[in-house]
Amino acid sequence: MSATRIASLADQVIAGTALDRSQAEWLAALGREYDHDLFRAATRIRERFHGNRVRCCSIVAAKVGRCSEDCAFCSQSAHYKTPVQGLTVLQPNRVLDAALEAARNGADSFGIVNSGYAPKNDEVEEWGQVAGRIRKTAGVRACASLGVLSREQAQRLAELGVERSNHNLQTSRRFFPNIIKTHTYDERLATLYHLKQAGISVCSGALFGMGETWADRLDLAFDLREVDPDVVPINFLIPIDGTPLVGIQPLEPMECLKIIAIYRFLLPRQDIKIAGGREVHLRDLQSWIFYAGATSFLIGNYLTTCGRTPEADRQMVRDLGLELDSGDGSTGSDSPSPIRVQYMKTPDKTPEACSSLNDA
Repeated sequence: MSATRIASLADQVIAGTALDRSQAEWLAALGREYDHDLFRAATRIRERFHGNRVRCCSIVAAKVGRCSEDCAFCSQSAHYKTPVQGLTVLQPNRVLDAALEAARNGADSFGIVNSGYAPKNDEVEEWGQVAGRIRKTAGVRACASLGVLSREQAQRLAELGVERSNHNLQTSRRFFPNIIKTHTYDERLATLYHLKQAGISVCSGALFGMGETWADRLDLAFDLREVDPDVVPINFLIPIDGTPLVGIQPLEPMECLKIIAIYRFLLPRQDIKIAGGREVHLRDLQSWIFYAGATSFLIGNYLTTCGRTPEADRQMVRDLGLELDSGDGSTGSDSPSPIRVQYMKTPDKTPEACSSLNDA
């Protein structure tokens, strides 16, 4: 009976009728024995709205560390003693090098990510101009993640050539104060609407595994549905030494996949991107992200932790019989050895962060 209802709800979504809250709660309450029914249904929804093509993007941490905010998950917060100490800012030419690397690796988008609550106007000018160069030189979509933005700053970024901007809501409105106290959920939400009003494509999602409940996960999904972003990145917490969440238990792989699948039911037309934490949480089940309904992933490294090789990810896509949309018009075939931009070392001098990026 439950398997039949899962299939019926997928039919409803495919026909164009969104799930209501009670239907989403029913999916979230399903036992582990129905995981595969849920994943098969999510695959049908993915194939209906996105076909057989998947995407990848890459990011670079252009400004790292010394952040004024107290996000409990973040290694860059100045409130905690973590392996990321001090402030590092990349020169624009090195950011452009990383964008060229991303294009060779098959990325269709490349993002500049800066630490901090909000950019100053001169930072908007500087990084907006770099984004314009990326679009012209690397042939990929130019993206930026610069923090909380005013309406005027969002408009200026659009004028300078930023095509997409990431600003995650991270978790539900209810749970948000448990994770971040130095700014509000509404400040993040307002930034998303400023971006939309400026004509910039919006990328906004979540970080799961911080102690939130399924009610929190659904609250966030329905808020995102209201915002209607183009891309919804899904990250899974990697507890970092020195942060308040260092001792938290990781999610099980099947729980991560269930989150992806239910988000596909609730956000059928969005590009659901699996980003930080997938190697740690999904382990040998990383390729199952597409079975659960995802349509894209982050390729390369993250903000302060390393991902796996681009070659391994491209092989994963080929093995599944999927097609990789690439910014350079290729299908993500193997390419020359990438440039590596080292931007941070741990206290023992072991390289910990590598060129491209995300805790998206």
